[in-house]
Amino acid sequence: MTIDWRTRGFVQPEPVTAEEFLAARHGLFDGPFTWPLMVARESALDHNVRALADHVRKNGLLHAPHGKTTMSPQLFAKQLAAGAWGLTAATASQVMVYRHLGVERVLLANEIYDETAIDWLAAQDLDLLVYADSPRGVELLAGKGFRILVELGHPGGRTGCRTLDEAKALKALIDATDGVEFAGVSGYEGTQPGRDGVTRYLKDLRALAEDLGAPIVSAGGSSYFDLVTDELAGMDAQVIVRPGAYIGHDEGFYARMSPFADRLRPALEVYAQVVSTPEPGLAVVGLGKRDIPHDLDLPIAPAGLAVTKVQDQHTYLGDPGGTLRPGDLLRFGISHPCTAFDKWRVIPVIDDDHIVVDLLTTYF
Repeated sequence: MTIDWRTRGFVQPEPVTAEEFLAARHGLFDGPFTWPLMVARESALDHNVRALADHVRKNGLLHAPHGKTTMSPQLFAKQLAAGAWGLTAATASQVMVYRHLGVERVLLANEIYDETAIDWLAAQDLDLLVYADSPRGVELLAGKGFRILVELGHPGGRTGCRTLDEAKALKALIDATDGVEFAGVSGYEGTQPGRDGVTRYLKDLRALAEDLGAPIVSAGGSSYFDLVTDELAGMDAQVIVRPGAYIGHDEGFYARMSPFADRLRPALEVYAQVVSTPEPGLAVVGLGKRDIPHDLDLPIAPAGLAVTKVQDQHTYLGDPGGTLRPGDLLRFGISHPCTAFDKWRVIPVIDDDHIVVDLLTTYF
């Protein structure tokens, strides 16, 4: 990796290697950085990786973190070193990144109809699981050696067979089709309306798996670790969970939704400067939609302040006490890590003394 003028958030007119940059032990607040800038806190990342690894190990689960959250080789390495079974992908392009990085096991948690991608996947020396929810999907995978997970959905949800009978019929079709193998069943519980709906769905998923003698059962888990564990742990099958957001956690959506919120730490922080205080009670910050997530919640402001609006390059900040001045540097928390990492190609990792100790690269 080279750090130079193309690296957003860094003031590095003369190119240096990542190793050279890190050897300098730059401080976040007095190093060659410009605002806004997103950073990741090393202690929180490592804590979150350990917390999830401990949970799945104690409960006899396997973990295939969803790589779409970070698409970062440095974080994949942490997850795999902590015992992850493999990685989850949503697209063939993500699988291509994983293969380039040497990942050997992938669960492609999505239907695939792109014949060019199917041919490429079939040619890989890769332990791969793929989804199907329709006869057409099985037809396109036929004869190529794919191991297929029948996806169970639900009415109003995303992909997946809408009924247990439909899923059972698809399994029978896989068994009757040459060159494919029934590997198990899978689904995503997060689109259910609340915990009762999640529990009902997971019971259906388990019943389907047991009825079909599924070797593998997989569920998501990011917002409902506890329910997925309660309903699926202890099955006579390999149970693979796919949470990915946990590694960054947050101070918004997952702080509210995750049953492990007390076990996880927010790892992502965004720093930006006040660029104007044009009227009483208002500060405008040089922070925009390209820099920080805004799809589920607005950014989390420092105590006593409130984000009211985010535009392309500006964030409006309520400052009722009139405490802010142009040039003030502020720390913002994020909500939804899945739409944070994709905004940055290089993310400094800081220790608890705000020294840059690593650089994360992302491949979206």
